[in-house]
Amino acid sequence: MQIFKPLSLFLGLRYVRARKRTHFISFISMVSMLGIGLGVMVLITVLSVMNGFDQQIKTRILSMVPQITVSSLSGTVSADPQNPLKNLLERYPGVTAVAPTIQGEALISNSGATVFSLIEGIDPNAQRQVSPIGEKIISGRLSSLTPNRFGIVLGVDLANQLGVGIGDTLTLLVPRGNLSPFGFTPVMRQFTVVGIFKTGYQFDSNMALINISDAQRLLNMEGIYSGWQLKCHDLFQAPSIAHQLNQALGGAYQAQDWTAQNQNFFAALSMEKTMMFLILTLIIAIAVFNMLASLVMLVIDKQAEIAILRTLGFQTGQLMRVFIIQGMIIGVIGITIGTGLGIALSLSITSIVNHLQALLGVQFLNSSVYYIDFLPSQLRFADIWHVDILAVGLSFLATLYPAFKASQVQPAQALRYE
Repeated sequence: MQIFKPLSLFLGLRYVRARKRTHFISFISMVSMLGIGLGVMVLITVLSVMNGFDQQIKTRILSMVPQITVSSLSGTVSADPQNPLKNLLERYPGVTAVAPTIQGEALISNSGATVFSLIEGIDPNAQRQVSPIGEKIISGRLSSLTPNRFGIVLGVDLANQLGVGIGDTLTLLVPRGNLSPFGFTPVMRQFTVVGIFKTGYQFDSNMALINISDAQRLLNMEGIYSGWQLKCHDLFQAPSIAHQLNQALGGAYQAQDWTAQNQNFFAALSMEKTMMFLILTLIIAIAVFNMLASLVMLVIDKQAEIAILRTLGFQTGQLMRVFIIQGMIIGVIGITIGTGLGIALSLSITSIVNHLQALLGVQFLNSSVYYIDFLPSQLRFADIWHVDILAVGLSFLATLYPAFKASQVQPAQALRYE
C-alpha cells in the first residue's frame, strides 16, 4: 500500500477505519460522531426556535408600543401645534413620523361586567404613521375614532370579557373626578365600540383606544398630551436615537425607546436563550467525552505500533498529530452531519409541528400562555457559526489527552511482551 505524506495524516485516517480486533473502539467512535451530530442539530434547532419566538414577541409588542416615546418629567407636554418640541422631533435625523398620545386608566363596564383597562388617546391619522395598529383591526375601522363622537376600539379579549361588539355601548369610569358636596365623584362617559383589534399579545386583554380629543375631555387634559410617539427609519437605531434625544433635550424631557420600555422582558428572553445554549451544549460535551474515551482505548490498543513508530524515529509531535487528526476527523464529520440536519430541521420545524398538531388533534402551544399558537423558527447563520466553532473547539480539546498519552509510550516497555 502506498503511503502518502504527511505520515501523521495517513495514520490518523487509517486509524479511523475499523480493524477486526478494534470493532468495539470503532463502535464507540461512531457513537461519539453521532452524538456530536445530534448535539449540534438540537442546538441549532433550539436556537432557531428561540430566535423565532423572540422575533414574534417583538413584532407583537411593537404593534402597540411605539419605537420611541418622548415625555416630560411632569408627565405632560403642550399640545400647541407650534410647540418647539414637536418641531424638533419632526426634523430630528432618523425620525420619520411623530404622533401625540395620551395615556390613562379606566374601569370599563357593560351589563354588570367591569374590567380595568389602559386607555390610550390617539390621532388615528398620525397613529398609522408610527405603529401598525391599523393592520391589527379585525372588526370595524380605526378611522371611526373621530373627535367628539366618543368611539372606542377594544382589544379582542377585552371585548369578549365585556361581551360587546361593534355598535354596542359601554361606560368608562376614570379616577380623575371633581370634588362635590357629596364628596369625590369620578368621571363617567358612555362610549360606542367602533373597532376591535388583535395583536396576539397581552394588549388584547387590557388596552382600549379612543380619539385624543375625547381623551383630553375624559381625563381633564385640555391643551396637553402625555407625550409624543416617534417612528425611526431603522427600528434597531431607536436606542441610539433615544440616547441622542436625551442629550439634546436636556433634563426637562425624557426619551425612552421600545427596548427600555420592555427591558425586563427582553432581558428574560435573552437569559433564557443563553441558558438553553449552555444546557444543550452538555449534549455535545458528553459526545466529546465518549470520543476521548475511545481515543484513550485506541492508544492502549496501539501501544505496540506506537512503540515501533518511535523506534523508527517518529517524533513526539508527529505522534500526537496522529491522534489529534483522528479525533478531529470524527468530530468534523459529526459536526457536518449535525449542521446539515440542524439547518434542514430549523427551516421545516414550523410545518412539521403544524402537521403533527393536525394529525394528533392536539394543540402543543396555547396562545393564552405563549402568546402564539405555532412554533416559530428563524435560522441565523451567526448561531450556526458559534455552534460549529464550539463543537470543533471541544473536539480538539478532547484529543489532547489521548495524544499526550500516546507520546509518553516507552518503546522498551510496550514491546517487552510482544
